[in-house]
Amino acid sequence: MQKGVTLSTMSDKNWQVSESEAGLRLDKWLGAAERLGSRSKALSVIERGKVFVNGAEQTVADAARRVLAGETVRLWMDRPGSAERRYTERRDSGLHLLYEDSSVLVINKPAGLLTVPLPSQPDEPSLLDQIKHHLRSHKKSTTLVVHRIDRDTSGIVVFAKTPEAQRNLKDQFERRTAGRVYLAVVYGRPKPERGAWRDFLVWDQDELRQKRAERRDKKAKEAVCHYSTLETFSGAALIEVSLVTGKRNQIRVQAGLRGHPLVGEKKYVYEPAPTRQDQIRASGAACSSAEIPASRKRPPDEF
Repeated sequence: MQKGVTLSTMSDKNWQVSESEAGLRLDKWLGAAERLGSRSKALSVIERGKVFVNGAEQTVADAARRVLAGETVRLWMDRPGSAERRYTERRDSGLHLLYEDSSVLVINKPAGLLTVPLPSQPDEPSLLDQIKHHLRSHKKSTTLVVHRIDRDTSGIVVFAKTPEAQRNLKDQFERRTAGRVYLAVVYGRPKPERGAWRDFLVWDQDELRQKRAERRDKKAKEAVCHYSTLETFSGAALIEVSLVTGKRNQIRVQAGLRGHPLVGEKKYVYEPAPTRQDQIRASGAACSSAEIPASRKRPPDEF
């Protein structure tokens, strides 16, 4: 291939690294005259998720990796959703960004930070405020809330940049096609070691907390989750919880109702509080989440 060839002539191309080429940087190897013709073109297709080595997608961080003899490098120019630049995991404006494109922003929220501001605490820092500042610094302004996680929970939060993306993602949460998985350290050892928790809850607006309710209560909402014990300690256990429904404080209240409050929990404790000796040096409710909308398994341009 001659230098200066247009990328549009290469819809799907595979090469194999030769012995003599082993050790070259991936971007330099791709930028050779017989392939893309320039390192800038190589970086561009890597940024857009069009390059694979032995079937694994390469990111900007992989541009400097050294290719090995015998590796298969694929250039997938027609890959759906790869027309725009992709942003890989990074830290920017105080945020831990896991993914960003023109439709969505995926953030790793630290514990102790509100997802969105509370009307009763308008001056309290929130993740939404940080994101708005981040987008303004990049000359962008739209930030749309999709879902929330509790202040004391760390984990993944997805925000939309367009109304269409927000509708798409919210619909997934409503249809329960989004996988929401949490890790939590609780007091005691749940019995059995795996199972389901099912309750009817009602939100008490005066006390700002969930309360167990009867099924016949017209205000009651069903709360369902599946749990499994991953590891046990002296007086505590690490559990994985997959939400079926997504009620406010759901894991905290359901674990507490069964005598297994989260380590550090103050609100949903129904048994005598564990002694200080059992605190396991926890400074806050020990819970982290990974909430994965199903559509992120599909190309971003489906929003």
